[in-house]
Amino acid sequence: MESTTIIERPGLARPSHNPAAANAMGVAEVRYLVDAYLQIRENRKDAGTWIRSMAVSGKPHSLVLWLHERHETLENDIARALDSWTDSIPAATWAKGIVGIGPVIAAGLAAHIDIARCPTVGRIWRFAGLDPTQAWPLKTKRPWNADLKRLAWLVGEAFAEAAGSAGDFYGKLYAQRQQFEQQRNDAGELADQAAAKLQSGAVRKNTEAYRCYSQGKLPPAHIRARAKRWTVKLFLAHYHHVAWKLATGMEPPKPYAIAHLGHADFIAPPNFPGAAA
Repeated sequence: MESTTIIERPGLARPSHNPAAANAMGVAEVRYLVDAYLQIRENRKDAGTWIRSMAVSGKPHSLVLWLHERHETLENDIARALDSWTDSIPAATWAKGIVGIGPVIAAGLAAHIDIARCPTVGRIWRFAGLDPTQAWPLKTKRPWNADLKRLAWLVGEAFAEAAGSAGDFYGKLYAQRQQFEQQRNDAGELADQAAAKLQSGAVRKNTEAYRCYSQGKLPPAHIRARAKRWTVKLFLAHYHHVAWKLATGMEPPKPYAIAHLGHADFIAPPNFPGAAA
């Protein structure tokens, strides 16, 4: 029988307990740790699901319990190290003050977004895969950063979950935008997009989504996705505003749709007194 004895080996000191070591990390290392954290978190969740399922029929094996605990410890250590690293980056510190944004997402944004190369927020939107005009032709390089796009998705999920909580800013806007999109949907203003979705052939005919698209309406999940995307783009516009102002001392240019097309009123970044309307 194979042994399940756990052998502990001496290793390096836990860097999360050493702020100086954490602060010495470069952006490539931070990107790696953010990705590792997200993978470890999923592994911990999987182990937790297994433990709960086994608890119904009997006691979970000690090795699975140990693995779950180790994943949780690694998560906390990486988050602590990234928290320390982001303390030295003003824009990341601002981001951590937003309900729904923790040190891991703040570190990922700071590590992936070089504000010196982003004079406009449109650059960030495109880099995060949030520009609907972008296409990805076959056999060509992906035109956006997959890791940043995943972070943007996580930001949207966090804001949707934060709606209604104390001190929340973006979750409330997400809820308002969702209501606005639903009103447009009910009025038939999004029928052209429903038709385009049907023509794409990406929706199975035996689904509720297909029924909605066939009636010229977007299904609820599509409405939620639109509201989250709008909220994430607003947050990234605010992140750009804060990072640019702190780095250059100057106000950044407003997004094109606001400055030239009058699509929306300017919404100032929260918790940032230096923002000019």
